[in-house]
Formats: sequence, C-alpha cells, structure tokens
Amino acid sequence: MNCVTKDICYIGVNDHEIDLFEGQYAVPDGMAYNSYVILDDKIAVMDSVDRRFGDEWLQNLESALAGRVPDYLIVQHMEPDHSASISAFTAKYPAAVVVASAKAFTMMKNFYGEDYADRRIVAAEGTELSLGTHTLRFITAPMVHWPEVIMTYDSVDHVLFSADAFGKFGALDTEDPEGWACEARRYYFGIVGKYGMQAQAVLKKAAALDIRIICPLHGPVLQSDLPYYLDLYNTWTSYGVESEGIAVCYTSVYGNTEKAVQYLAERLKAKGCPKVAVSDLARSDMAECVEDAFRYGRLVLATTTYNADIFPFMRTFIETLAEHGFRGRKIGLMENGSWAPTAAKVMKGLLEGCKEISFAETTVKILSSLSEENKAQIEALADEMMQ
Repeated sequence: MNCVTKDICYIGVNDHEIDLFEGQYAVPDGMAYNSYVILDDKIAVMDSVDRRFGDEWLQNLESALAGRVPDYLIVQHMEPDHSASISAFTAKYPAAVVVASAKAFTMMKNFYGEDYADRRIVAAEGTELSLGTHTLRFITAPMVHWPEVIMTYDSVDHVLFSADAFGKFGALDTEDPEGWACEARRYYFGIVGKYGMQAQAVLKKAAALDIRIICPLHGPVLQSDLPYYLDLYNTWTSYGVESEGIAVCYTSVYGNTEKAVQYLAERLKAKGCPKVAVSDLARSDMAECVEDAFRYGRLVLATTTYNADIFPFMRTFIETLAEHGFRGRKIGLMENGSWAPTAAKVMKGLLEGCKEISFAETTVKILSSLSEENKAQIEALADEMMQ
C-alpha cells in the first residue's frame, strides 16, 4: 500500500488504455486518476476514478481499509474521470456520507441520476469536517476549471488536496525523463489555462496555509521542493514568461514559408536568442505548440494566404490561443501569398481580443518564394524580436 503520510494512503489507478485525454490531448505515457483515503477515527475517501477502473479502485480502497468501512466520500471535482465511480462506491457503502459543493450535487443528479439528499454534506468556503485527529477545511475553487470544484486542506499533515490543479499528463508507473514541468505545463495550458485569474485567486488562499504536501487528481504527489512547483504555477496562472526564448509557429504548403522560417531561426540564433522553438503546426502536437506560445515571451506566426483566409492549422492555433486567454506577449508576423497576401491582416484580426499583445513593426511579406528583400525584412524582424 502506497502511503503519503501515516494516515493518508494513495488508492488511485493508472490508465494505459487511453490514447487521447478529453478526446484531444495525446497521452503516450497514459494517465493517472488519483484518489486518496484518510484513515482516522472516521474515514474519508478523496474522489473516485474513471468508470473503467472502478473495480480496481474499490479493490485498492478495500485493501487500505483493512476491514473497516468509510464514513465519507469527498467529491472535489465532477468530471467523469474523477466522479464516474461514485455510484459504485455508494452502492457498496450505503452508510457513507457524500461531501461536495452544492453545484457538484446538481451535477451528480445530471450525470448519474442521484444527488444523495438523504446522506450528504454540502461543502462551502471554510466548511470544516472533523475525522478525529484530522480536520479537513474546504476551499472553493470555482472555474479551476469547472464551477463546482473544491479543494481540501488537512491541517494536521499539512496536505492540500488540489483537485485538477498541479496535475500533469502521464501514468504514475511510467518514468518521465523530462521531469514534472514538461507534461504539467502542457496539461495546465490545455486544461486549466483559460482560467488563470481564478487559479490565481485560489493560490492566494493557499498562500495563507502551511502546505507541505500537494495531492492532485492527476500526476505525482508533490512533497519536496514545493516552492519550485508553486512558483511555476504562479507564473503560469499570471500569464508570466517562464523561459527566455522565441516560439516560431508556421504552416507551409510548398515549403517556401518553411524556408523563410528556417532563415529566421538561423538569424535569431546568430543574434544570441537562447531558445528558438520552431513548430510546423500541421505536423506538431497542437497542445505542445500552445504550451510553447505561453512558455516564451515572444511568438512569431508564419503562414500562407489560403482561400482568402489563412491556412486552417494556423487559424485553429490562433483561435486556441485566444480561447485559452493568451496575453502579454510580443508577436511577429510573416505572410506568404502568390497574388493577394492577406494572412498578416487575418492573423492580427484573430488576436485582437487578446490582452496586452504588441506586434512587431516589421511584417515579412513573401510573394511565393523567399527573396533578398524578404531576407532583409526577416533580419529587421529578428532585430525587433530580440529587443
């Protein structure tokens, strides 16, 4: 049995069957659905798991209980990867009380046809639940990243059960050679990123707590070097710049725009840019491209005029950035068009709703293929982006 502290045990599961998380994010290393049990005078179970792993989860719980029965099921988040085994739990333990926010009980009724009106506790901001030695305090976290979310703080072991915050892609039995931040960053900007303001509000609440362990619903339990994780999350949620460098995202039909991008990358590196992250939007993981756009303080977009608009992958990318609250960045534009280039105008229009965005004065305008004039424009754009 994997215990987080003397009284808190991990009872989650690993999913290696999944290929796309939420139907869109590639997870080659699988996914973890985390659940925990607090063993005290009274026993509280923290969240359930995806329905495909309900039996395994209940077996993990039964092993941890060692013949006892749980008193509470605390539901922090109602996405089905965390809530779909609630019904199996309540059927097996009919005396257990369900603890959740008022909105969560409404969602339970909608998802599973039951809101447990005869055995429930509605958790609000500051509501406390005593288990004996351990006292749990509930923290509302609306829109991190659903409206019903609560987090839970155990003041005895100084543990924050953080719902989907501080989560990452990947099963827990798979080694991640790139470390926590890489897949946590892609997870944050894909899943939570739109709600940075709400996440910041929760971080401010958490700052008043003595947190020594973070138990998220995805990814590993965080026990050492917490300032590192908290600092990264503060940067991400405030849309700050994490790393010095420039992301260059492009689409190219016949390779001419790609040649221009390669030339730009060479010039940026020659001018001392510490990192140039180049991505072909038609061939790269879109979520990783979004991750890079948020990671660095500067972004260059290069695409072709296509059907009097822009190439579809670029439109999808920009719309995804805007949807996720992209802000506070400097952007350079490169366009290609054989007879009527309008891509730069379209790209700028799609970004108009983003806050605190500035554009480089130089726009590279390619007429079919890279020319000497274009190279001069790229040199000027590189100088601007390096300022």
